[in-house]
Amino acid sequence: MTDRDETFDAVARLITPFNKKGAALTETTSFAGDLEWDSLVVMDFVASVEDEFDILITMNMQAEIETVGQLVDAVDTLKNENPTRA
Repeated sequence: MTDRDETFDAVARLITPFNKKGAALTETTSFAGDLEWDSLVVMDFVASVEDEFDILITMNMQAEIETVGQLVDAVDTLKNENPTRA
């Protein structure tokens, strides 16, 4: 299992309590379209991701992240930018 696979699994685990629709989670699962999250859910979820990986996802980054795969890539990038924290 690669680091990216591990990150995907962790992100999927974090999504589970917020996945009220029971949508299947893939790389292309959309937070707005498939999961139908509003801004409050997004804020709660982002906080859980930041806590889990000890990273900070800026508002600019959040605006660009639309799918689970994009989030996994962003998390991996942020972890690698500061490997002593992850």
